[in-house]
Amino acid sequence: MNTLYKILNPAHSGWRWIVLILLVLVIIEAHKGWKGNKTFTDKNKKLALFAMIAFHIQFLAGLVLYFVSPKVAFISETMSNKLLRFFTVEHSLMMIIAMILITIGHSKSKKATLDTQKFKSIAVYYTIAFIIIMIAIPWPFRTALGGGWF
Repeated sequence: MNTLYKILNPAHSGWRWIVLILLVLVIIEAHKGWKGNKTFTDKNKKLALFAMIAFHIQFLAGLVLYFVSPKVAFISETMSNKLLRFFTVEHSLMMIIAMILITIGHSKSKKATLDTQKFKSIAVYYTIAFIIIMIAIPWPFRTALGGGWF
């Protein structure tokens, strides 16, 4: 097995927890700010930015893994094999969509003039991305995918 894969795969699996924690925090803060008509502070701005950066780092690690992983294959059996299909197509596509949503949400919040608009952009886009991410993670209980907690 490739050395880069042996190093990057556990790092990618472990970093997901940082991404998920940051996303949960920013989503909670955004929903509270949006529904409570709160002021969008530097703390809110930085938290959303850090969550986006953490996800982008995770995405870049995943992109490298895509090209070195034995779980990604472009063979005729890919679509009939649950593991290969998941990592070659489903996981990758859902994470691309999540990255786009988070980036759009962050960008819209920066362009918004009202604090409620800033919170709403982050709340809506990051929440949808979070749901997609949760579906796209190869959790240990999805035994066919061979995922782990770390």
